[in-house]
Amino acid sequence: QVQLVESGGGLVQAGGSLKLSCAASGPTFDNYAMAWFRQAPGKEREFVARISSAGRNTYYADSVKGRFTISRASAKNTVTLQMNGLKPEDTALYYCALDYGRSTGTYFTLAKYGSWGQGTQVTVSS
Repeated sequence: QVQLVESGGGLVQAGGSLKLSCAASGPTFDNYAMAWFRQAPGKEREFVARISSAGRNTYYADSVKGRFTISRASAKNTVTLQMNGLKPEDTALYYCALDYGRSTGTYFTLAKYGSWGQGTQVTVSS
């Protein structure tokens, strides 16, 4: 089981930027697609972005498209989420997730992912 640890969250004003990182343990990191989800208070966890195992394909929720960028660095076993133009509605606990490829679910559903980090808090003030 790959362990995931997120970092980089914090408090930022609307319009600002943050870069989240997710560090993965294990030598087989390159075999798996990765994703970011988020959960605001009182709301369900929702898909934010996904990147394929080789990094060639990326997918974004409509709410973040054009503002967020997901990338991965195999040499560092990390996945990052660059967030620009942040809005108060982006405030949430952000989770990194790993897809082992064992589920046939769609990429934006929680069931698709087999490992999760503990989350990092992002707060955007207006």
